[in-house]
Amino acid sequence: MMAMKKQPLWTSVEAPGTSSADWQASGVSIDTRTLEKGDLFVALHGPNFDGHEFATDAEARGAAAIMVDRDVPGLSIPVLRVDDTMAGLEDLARAARQRSNARIIAITGSVGKTGTKEALNYVLSAQAPTAASIGNLNNQWGLPLSLARMPKASLFGVFEMGMNHPGEINPLSRLARPHVVIITTVEDVHSAHFQNVEEIADAKAEIFAGMEPDGIAVLNMDNPHFHRLAAAAKAKGVSRILSFGSNEEADFRLLEETPDYGGMRVEAQCMDNRINFRLGVPGHHWAVNSLGVLASVAAVGGSVGEATVSMAGFHAPKGRGDTHVVPVKGGQITVIDESYNASPVSMCAVFRVLGQLQPGQGGRRIAALGDMLELGDDSAERHAALADALEENDIDLVFTAGSHMASLDGALSESMRGGHADNSTDAIQMLTDTVQAGDIVLVKGSAGSRMGLVVDALLNLADGSSKQAGGGR
Repeated sequence: MMAMKKQPLWTSVEAPGTSSADWQASGVSIDTRTLEKGDLFVALHGPNFDGHEFATDAEARGAAAIMVDRDVPGLSIPVLRVDDTMAGLEDLARAARQRSNARIIAITGSVGKTGTKEALNYVLSAQAPTAASIGNLNNQWGLPLSLARMPKASLFGVFEMGMNHPGEINPLSRLARPHVVIITTVEDVHSAHFQNVEEIADAKAEIFAGMEPDGIAVLNMDNPHFHRLAAAAKAKGVSRILSFGSNEEADFRLLEETPDYGGMRVEAQCMDNRINFRLGVPGHHWAVNSLGVLASVAAVGGSVGEATVSMAGFHAPKGRGDTHVVPVKGGQITVIDESYNASPVSMCAVFRVLGQLQPGQGGRRIAALGDMLELGDDSAERHAALADALEENDIDLVFTAGSHMASLDGALSESMRGGHADNSTDAIQMLTDTVQAGDIVLVKGSAGSRMGLVVDALLNLADGSSKQAGGGR
C-alpha cells in the first residue's frame, strides 16, 4: 500500500476560524477516547454531551489544538474559535474538499456499503494515496469528520453515506461533491421510517445531489430499482451510468463464481474485457459488489487490472463476514462473524454463503442469529420468513436470541431448532456447549442485538489462539 505522510494535516493558517496561537495538527478527533497525540479536537455538542467538557482531557491526551464555540477556562494549548463547532467541522470538511485534487467516490446502499467502501479503499490504496471513511463514519458528523481527515496529497477519496430517514444524504453529497457515486443496492431496510421501498430508493438517490459536473453513477443492474435510480441520476445531470451485476446487459457482468476456502474465483465481462480474479471473501453478494468496485475504479481513472490483482488480498471487515478458524477438542471450528448488522436480504445472502461451505468431518452448518432491528410493524413475519431460506440452504441447526427472533424459532422445524434465548448473553452457553469439531458457525444480527459477544465466546474456546482464515492486512 502507498503510504501518505500524516503531518501536518491542518495548521492554524489553513483551518477555518480564529486561532489563539500558531498550531499544526496531524489528525482530527471528536472523541477524547480515541484521540491521538497531535490531533485537532473538535468540541461538538450532542443531545447528551458537550465536547467542551472534555477539552481538558483532550489537552492531557496531547491534542495540538481545540476547536470551541465558547470559552473553556484553564486551557494552555491553542484554541480554534468558531461560531458553532458542528458548522466548524463542516467548514473544515469543505476546506479539505476544496484544497484537494482527489477523485472522490461516494457510496451508499441498503446493504454492502461499508464492505464495498473497504474494498475500494484497499484496491485504490495500492495504486495511489487514498483517503477513506473509517468504520461506518457515514452520517451527519461522520462524513464531515472523514472529509476533514483527508490529506492534501490524496489522489482518491472513498466516502460512505448512510441514512435512516429521508433528507439525510442530500447535505452529505453536497459537502463531498463526488465525481463518482456507487449505490450497492436498494432493499427494504430501515423500513420503519419509510412507506415503501420506492421511498428508500428515492432517499438513496439523494446522493446524486452534490455530484461534480460530468459525474458517473455506478448502479446495480440486478436491483429492481435500477431504472428508478438511473432516471434520478440523469435528472441531476449525471453524464454517464456504469452498471454491474449478473444481468446480461450489465457493463461489468458477473459470469461465474466458484467458492473456495475463505474466498472465491470470479469470472466477469468488464466492458470489452473478460477477466478472472480471486476475491478473498466468499458470497454471491461479494462477487456482485466486487464488480461495482471495479466499475468505480474504472470511473475514477484507476487501473482495473491492478485492482483485480489486489482483490485476492482483501478480506471482509470485522463483523461483516470475517472468518476465523478456532482450534477445539478434536479439530477446529470455523466462525463467520456477521455480527455488525442484519436485514432480511443480508440474512439470506449469508445463508447462501453458509450453504455453499462444506463442514469438516462430523461437522454441521450452524446459524446463531440475533434480532433484526428497524423493520417496522411486520417485524415478526419477516423474522419468521427466514425459516425457508435456512432450510433451502441446508442449515443444520439454528440458535436464536432476542424477542424478535422468537418468531423465527417458532417457525423452524424441530430438527433445526438449536435453542432460543432472550438475549445474546444468554445464548452463549447453549451454543458453546453444542459446537464441535468440523462445525461452521455463522453469527449474525443487528449491532443492537450484540451478537459480537457470541463471536467473542466462540473465539475464546481456543483461549485466544484463533486465527483469521486467509490472514489479514
